[in-house]
Amino acid sequence: MTSLTALFLLAFSAATLLPGGSEAALVAMVSLSEHTTLTLLAVASLGNILGSVLNYGLGRVALQYQNRKWFPVSGPALTKAQGWFSHWGQWAVLLAWVPIIGDPITVAAGVMRMRFWLFLLLVSLSKTLRYAAVLGVLNMLGLS
Repeated sequence: MTSLTALFLLAFSAATLLPGGSEAALVAMVSLSEHTTLTLLAVASLGNILGSVLNYGLGRVALQYQNRKWFPVSGPALTKAQGWFSHWGQWAVLLAWVPIIGDPITVAAGVMRMRFWLFLLLVSLSKTLRYAAVLGVLNMLGLS
């Protein structure tokens, strides 16, 4: 497995509901690999964005089971949540990069049937800017 493939897979899995972080891998790759910072930014961002797209898809699929007894949200609560999300929650997707809360937000976006193009735009912006900030700090510290 190449180092770029490993970075992609770590970034992908870090964006799913699986525990994990990819920033440490990105930092290590900056100092240990021969790849440009821009290449590392692109690979990590793509992996993390696609992991969030998986979460979004899982959220869309989960909604098919809303009438089952075991579904964790009642019909009226789901309707109320959908109203709130369509008004305010879309912008919460910009917090997709935040540990612990970011991954559930991307699942909720799918459950709430957020327009995919807007989801993809906001998640891409969020995830890429987070990695760019990490790389920017490394550069300011002279570590890249």
